Amino acid sequence: MKYFIIAALSVLSISCNSAQNTSKQKMTRVDYANSITSEELKELLYTYAGDKMEGRMTGSKGQKMATEFIRNFYKEHNIASPDGVTNYYQTVPAEFLDRLKEPSDSENVIAYIKGSEKPDEIIILSAHLDHVGKDNDGNVFNGADDDGSGTVAMLEMAEAFQQAVEDGNGPKRSILFLHVTGEEIGLYGSRYYTENPIFPLENTVANLNTDMIGRIDPDKIDTPNYIYLIGSDKLSQELHDVSEAINKEYINLELDYTYNDENDPNRFYYRSDHYNFAKNNIPIIFYFNGTHEDYHKISDTPDKIEYELMTKRTQLIFQTAWELANREGRITADKL
Repeated sequence: MKYFIIAALSVLSISCNSAQNTSKQKMTRVDYANSITSEELKELLYTYAGDKMEGRMTGSKGQKMATEFIRNFYKEHNIASPDGVTNYYQTVPAEFLDRLKEPSDSENVIAYIKGSEKPDEIIILSAHLDHVGKDNDGNVFNGADDDGSGTVAMLEMAEAFQQAVEDGNGPKRSILFLHVTGEEIGLYGSRYYTENPIFPLENTVANLNTDMIGRIDPDKIDTPNYIYLIGSDKLSQELHDVSEAINKEYINLELDYTYNDENDPNRFYYRSDHYNFAKNNIPIIFYFNGTHEDYHKISDTPDKIEYELMTKRTQLIFQTAWELANREGRITADKL
């Protein structure tokens, strides 16, 4: 009798494992995108853009706490640091950060998922981890939208990609998660990376940069299902076409190109970290919700974020990155 019970349990175990494997194989890119939730984004952002981070000014105690938070997230989710980076940190030396009143070392935080078929081709997802610190009265500039929103969006995308890896559905190309410092003082962290790349720039397929995706532009208050896209067609028409097709098939946001105009007086194309990649002829997309009444004020706090909308925007970026990482041909830069 004991033998038959053990045999039956063994069959049941094999059957369950087989069912689990089948379930994993059935997971789709939509399932992974849907694992990015407003609840998780909100939980992360309330910590990342909380008062304890002291506004994340480059080189400050608060910025060090922010980088530690990001690094711990990657460690906890078994997402690796690439070779050439010491424990997730790329140190940006004080002498490089010459616009700081009191220069001190800072850090880019870098995590990495290696591609299964074309590991030498790299998709870089970027967001800046810093903000502007505190004022003379000790008021904290939380920077929930700028760019806490982009930072936690990247963490959620990384978790979704890592789940795909664990299910045996990892990306064919490699993905680099690049959290850059020093954006607010002049795009320093991204410039340092492009001047000291972990992987050769010629191997970088595209940069998708996320800087402020949690709020609604006052001009869009009646049509909030949107995201501004900047730069998608400036270096690669193919990237622009892929972006449009992915949005139409999976997300259906309004892709607004108002700030993509060469004559845009705001010059947003030149004002976030994607620009240091574009300067090196790497196709880019800059995802942006536009400015609002709390931009660079102490009132840019997590309670003002539109979390459901932010989730859709994050899922769009994830789906675009998924497509770039898994499509047969590498997109190319066709404009100089």
